[in-house]
Amino acid sequence: MKNKKYIITAILGATILLTSCGSDDKKAVVDNSPAIAVQTKTVSEDSSRPFLTVSGKIEAAKSANISTRMMGYVDKIYVGVGDKVNKGQLLMSVNNADVSAQLAQVNASITEAEAAYTNAEKDFNRFTALFQQNSASQKELDDITANYNMAKARLESAKQMKNGVNAQMGYANIRAPFSGVVTNKFINAGDMANPGMPLMEVESPGTYQVLAMVPESEILAVKNDTEVSVQIKVLNKNIKGKVAEVSTSSKNTGGQYLVKVILDKTDVQILSGMYATVQFPITRKTTSSAIMIPEEAIVTKGQLSGVYTVSQSNTALLRWLRLGRTFGDQIEVLSGLSADEQYIVSAEGKLFNGAKISNQ
Repeated sequence: MKNKKYIITAILGATILLTSCGSDDKKAVVDNSPAIAVQTKTVSEDSSRPFLTVSGKIEAAKSANISTRMMGYVDKIYVGVGDKVNKGQLLMSVNNADVSAQLAQVNASITEAEAAYTNAEKDFNRFTALFQQNSASQKELDDITANYNMAKARLESAKQMKNGVNAQMGYANIRAPFSGVVTNKFINAGDMANPGMPLMEVESPGTYQVLAMVPESEILAVKNDTEVSVQIKVLNKNIKGKVAEVSTSSKNTGGQYLVKVILDKTDVQILSGMYATVQFPITRKTTSSAIMIPEEAIVTKGQLSGVYTVSQSNTALLRWLRLGRTFGDQIEVLSGLSADEQYIVSAEGKLFNGAKISNQ
């Protein structure tokens, strides 16, 4: 019995010792992990933006997606993206063997119709003279006149057919509708072109516009010819503009109304597709304070956007957000953050959930 007691006591002691050592080792790993140096800010509400501000995208005021009404293989493309083109310049050609054959047939029909018309015209003139001399009957003159009119109609029909074939040839040889720059090419030589399919995009630089979406609560205050301020975020420039069009329907735009703003002439190098913020000189109906955070603090994963916050144990905690409009380099937070919370603006290492941090 004594031996059994000693053995049990020894086992219990070893178990306690191992458990204690395991706890100490685990604690040592956590305590010794390096803290990531970060810069943090405290969430604050901003009520200093009383004017209506919406986001939009810049595009050329004059642009066209070029297509064809023919089906066929693209023979050759004569221009590339970025090339300047003049009005009427040949951009690409679609295989037109069928149309060429039709044109040859029409030309042959015109030659035949012209010969028949010339012969009928001579008969008509001769029998008219004979009828006036009482050397031809009324029936003979009527028959010759009918034959002459039919020959004339056949010739006109053949010429109209040629106009139609020439129009088809125009769709095979695609030309620039106006002078500008090729901004997109959607097809390559050898590909099949289908009727109505976009083949190339041409824009006329110089005049640009912003397409902005305005919520229904504010759209009634937006009027044509209103002067606005447009900030181009990537260039950090402000440009004046004027409202040119205000949509009266939001049926196909998700409940928001499309407003077109024409930008004033400027030396700033603007490109289509740049994002912009349009500020209207209109006091917002809803002037409640908004939570704003800098764009650099946003973390994006797929279609989700979030920000790293500071937990009570001084670790990084990723918080997913619902974002609103953009004001310069600031983004409105609709939900996910509350006032007086701390969030991380920048870090000297890679952040992850639970990472130890130290404020600088």
